[in-house]
Amino acid sequence: MNASPLNLEGAVAERYSQASQKPEAALCCPINYDARWLEVLPQELIERDYGCGDPSKWVREGDHVLDLGSGGGKICYIASQVVGENGSVTGIDMNDDMLALARQYQQEIAKNIGWDNVRFHKGKIQDLRLDLQQFEHWLQQNPATDANGWLRAEQHAEHLRKSEPMVADNSIDVVVSNCVLNLVNPDDRRQLFSELFRVLKPGGRAVISDIVSNQNVPTELQNDARLWSGCISGAFEDHEFIKAFQDAGLGKIEILDWQPEPWQVVEEIEFRSMTIRAWKPLGTGNETDAGQSAIYRGPWKEVVDDFGNVLLRGERMAITTGQMQEYEHAPYQEDLILLDEDGQPESAPASRHTRELPITDCCSPEDDCC
Repeated sequence: MNASPLNLEGAVAERYSQASQKPEAALCCPINYDARWLEVLPQELIERDYGCGDPSKWVREGDHVLDLGSGGGKICYIASQVVGENGSVTGIDMNDDMLALARQYQQEIAKNIGWDNVRFHKGKIQDLRLDLQQFEHWLQQNPATDANGWLRAEQHAEHLRKSEPMVADNSIDVVVSNCVLNLVNPDDRRQLFSELFRVLKPGGRAVISDIVSNQNVPTELQNDARLWSGCISGAFEDHEFIKAFQDAGLGKIEILDWQPEPWQVVEEIEFRSMTIRAWKPLGTGNETDAGQSAIYRGPWKEVVDDFGNVLLRGERMAITTGQMQEYEHAPYQEDLILLDEDGQPESAPASRHTRELPITDCCSPEDDCC
């Protein structure tokens, strides 16, 4: 991708500032949220919510949640109710108008829920160490009027990243995002996924809903401000979207939701909503052979995990202690029979037949969506 001729951040900021003041249908995708979580939300937040999926449905009680590009805060306030008073939710957005909208009802919603576990920060989702509101406060006290002042500002920003990171390493159970990653400059996307990996706890997960394309988007479309800010021309190519998680070090990657019919077709390129879940490895690196084994239940003849380990259907396969630790957790454990060093089964997980299978939650071709 090469979108440098277009001021991407400016185009996105302008459009979403306007959308914070007045609902814009072209940025909205009708989504079937669980109605019980919407009861405490003001209608204004519901109307000015822009996304293409519902990553909050994969949040669990007690989770510490990070929402990348939190906008008016709808997903944050839904997640707040799901995680309960022992969990927490942090929303990151760089648009002042959207942050103002999200914070406007914070006390009212907290009172209705019964706890206040949501915080919003101004920042770039590709730079989760730097709290821009904190940096702006420093700049007001230390304005940069020349090159030396600019260099001092850069140095202070780096100091803040290191000494007071906005989001700490290994602190988040689940990172969610709803149709925002496609708005990030392609030059910053590697850093974006690296930051996502950094903040997740070992064993944590990312659940990301976004618009993807079925082929590469040509430069002339990328340079269209309306298409870019409308979540179209910045779309990841579908297989490249999955690869971006893999390249960042995440594994156990699953397509949770894939829109059957494209939401938009532009110059014969299909654009649709897709929701991905990817997990940060536990990182134990324990290659000890303790006599443990795994039996793959099927239905495939064989499967290969993210580390290249082959599991054959119905056969006991020797595994290391590190593999056992990974396989004991979702989403592997429901497809495997895990045996200890004595050949005895580990505690059995819930049947795969009870696994939640979310229905498609977004975007029919006739709907306006992003």
